[in-house]
Amino acid sequence: MRGTKRWGLAVALALVVAIAVAAVGVTTASGAQSAGTIKLAYVADFTGQMAPFDNPALTAAKLEIKNVNAKGGVLGKKLVLLQCDTQNSKPDVSKSCVDNLVGQGAVIGLVTCDVDAATAAIQEFLNKNLLTVSPCIGTDQMGPKRFGAKGKLAFSFGNVAQDEGAAMAEYAYNVKHWKTAITVTDNVIVYFKNIVQAFTSRFKQLGGKIVDAESFTAGDKTISSVVSRVNSHKAAVIVTSDGFADWPTEFAGIRSLGNNTPIMNSWAGDGTYWYPKGTKVSNYWYVTYASVFGDDPSPQVKALIAQMKAIHQPPATGAFVQGSAAIDGIVAAIKSAKGSTTGSTLAAIMVKFHNLPTISGKVSFSPSLHSVFGRAYRVMEVQNSKPKFVQLYTTKKLGTL
Repeated sequence: MRGTKRWGLAVALALVVAIAVAAVGVTTASGAQSAGTIKLAYVADFTGQMAPFDNPALTAAKLEIKNVNAKGGVLGKKLVLLQCDTQNSKPDVSKSCVDNLVGQGAVIGLVTCDVDAATAAIQEFLNKNLLTVSPCIGTDQMGPKRFGAKGKLAFSFGNVAQDEGAAMAEYAYNVKHWKTAITVTDNVIVYFKNIVQAFTSRFKQLGGKIVDAESFTAGDKTISSVVSRVNSHKAAVIVTSDGFADWPTEFAGIRSLGNNTPIMNSWAGDGTYWYPKGTKVSNYWYVTYASVFGDDPSPQVKALIAQMKAIHQPPATGAFVQGSAAIDGIVAAIKSAKGSTTGSTLAAIMVKFHNLPTISGKVSFSPSLHSVFGRAYRVMEVQNSKPKFVQLYTTKKLGTL
């Protein structure tokens, strides 16, 4: 997740070209050079390991901006999206992206879907006193907890881990009646850790028992040992939060010895892009923001997917809907602020959002939680590598970390 600070002339030139292409493309389409615009800077990982999550959110954000502008914009001003690829979340590239796009007049920042990967860009936006929004960061660190006083300007339209982990626990215990669990934690990012922590606390609170708790760090080459230990225990469900390089190996390893125990994952395990070759994905459940498989219960979500398919950019994961929701929230805040784009003014409004209607569902924040809680999840089930929507589920009580 963490890029090196040593990048050569070729990379630097590529960055300049990427920024120029992004800016020119938006300028040509939306008139970024003209007066009466509000410029947004989208700085995220469009080509690295976060790409399956960031790109759908970007596409949906663009479509929502097009929709807003077609209806007259925001209080008469057109939204303009400038974008820059952080090239697998390299800190130096991230900072340069922010500086360049803000230099072009951007007044609000958007960042990648993981707080660790986005930290460099977030800090740079916050140092410029700009409202900083992620479509889908899923931790309570997108706010003052990680970024101190300046973090009051930082928000995510992703669900906070305490909510998501609790939803997984409640669904496992109350709906599926799985009373025992094995947990597997990938320590590579905070989100993965927090989901399992929240699941564990809520599951135990409900009366569930954790039979075994395993952990590893992506890339540490211990995943085979972890899988062996998991396979040596018995429980009603195996619970994890993972979606990076070791995840296909973890899943395939559990199944390779005939262990067909149900596996439950977070939104990180959405999509089919990770499915291991030669291994059928079955007895697998996860929670996400939207189903990308044609069976989402929301007509609005289905319509957005159709729009994305029409431009040959179909979503790989449910994160796409959060890109649209982030734009909905930004627009609502600017309108409430009577057109102001001052970071502190917008943040003071956004922190009071309570059941704000968006395409993703109702969005709420609080002074302590700058990521969403209380919104309905899509519970997905996969059998024979075919995902399907099962039901909507809303957390009854937050888990703790």
